Amino acid sequence: MDRYPDILEDILHSDENSDDEWDMLLAETKREEESRSKRRNKHCGSVPGHRIIRRGRVEGHERLYHNYFALNCVYDAFFRRRFRMGRPLFLRIVSGVEQYDPYFVQTTDAIGNLGLSSLQKVTVAFRILTYGTPADSVDEYVRIGENTAIESLRRFVQAVIAVFGDEYLRPPNNNDIARLLAIGEQRGFPGMYTGHCHEPTIILEVVASQDLWIWHAFFGLPGSLNDINVLEQSPVFATLTESRAPPINYRINGHDYTMGYYIADGIYPNWSTFVKTIPCPQGLKRKHYATAQESIRKDVERAFGVLQARFAIVHGPTRFWDEETLAYIMKACIIMHNMIIEDEGATNDNDFDGSGENPIVQVSHVHTPEFVDFIQTHHQIRSNASHSQLQSDLIEHLWQRYGQ
Repeated sequence: MDRYPDILEDILHSDENSDDEWDMLLAETKREEESRSKRRNKHCGSVPGHRIIRRGRVEGHERLYHNYFALNCVYDAFFRRRFRMGRPLFLRIVSGVEQYDPYFVQTTDAIGNLGLSSLQKVTVAFRILTYGTPADSVDEYVRIGENTAIESLRRFVQAVIAVFGDEYLRPPNNNDIARLLAIGEQRGFPGMYTGHCHEPTIILEVVASQDLWIWHAFFGLPGSLNDINVLEQSPVFATLTESRAPPINYRINGHDYTMGYYIADGIYPNWSTFVKTIPCPQGLKRKHYATAQESIRKDVERAFGVLQARFAIVHGPTRFWDEETLAYIMKACIIMHNMIIEDEGATNDNDFDGSGENPIVQVSHVHTPEFVDFIQTHHQIRSNASHSQLQSDLIEHLWQRYGQ
């Protein structure tokens, strides 16, 4: 009504307050209100009926900072227990995701109020991952709403994969394979570089080594499938079949082999790339072999156990999340698991910075004459005869080395 004070004054002081003048005033008022309403919708103003909670975001950041990140913080001794990693590694992750995704950068709104800090958004994502808690469980502490917590988690796991995935969830390079083969030789299994396993209900297939490092992860198939169905769809042998895997040569009991193998349980097929136990071993040699194989197979079970202990969301029910988000969550947890393994020195100061890796494969558009080699490698992987021969040689090798 500020635009037409003269009209109102004339009507109030006029001796002839006709109905037409009042109608004119009401019509002008209606047009002004409609104009204001359009301007509010155009500039995305407050939603009518929306309740605004003054959470005190700045106070939440200051409390979090003084509790865990200040020079003499309150809970310095509890940081690793509650964040599952050391403070330097955590800050490295925060810095990486903040540089990758501007969503984590603290900004101000139109009237100069500070928004949520990167520490608040990453902390709430960590609490959901490590404790498996609901999205609103840390609202009163971190001062972050449920919807923002969910969005922070989704963006956080995608950023972790994008920033650290190439380094911490990659196939073994030449140096890695040499180290894994040396460890296998020390444990009585020449040619072995990893253990192989999976978990339901949405299946996670992984390859893990003695130091708990997870080298391969294949996630997303329904839990109704068994190991054989998963293996048929898994890319675990893709590099070997396509002749892109580093060469492996070793000798057991007088026989030469050119492919490494995985320690696996009994349900897997009798392929040359799997070494399984003997269900009912007869004789001292076979019993000794079965005991050694089952002992080494625990490596991958330990890796699963540590992964679930660090990130409770992997262990418990996750019906709230959609399958795509679950895949991101699982992959990000495995990446951070490997980062913790490296940070805490469980990898014996091995090189994980990409040096010594396999040469980059250049895409070729010329005719490929190696199809016959591809088929031969495919059949060699699935050879029952090679599987039986390898198992017999390992039985003799273990007995000669440790049993007698």
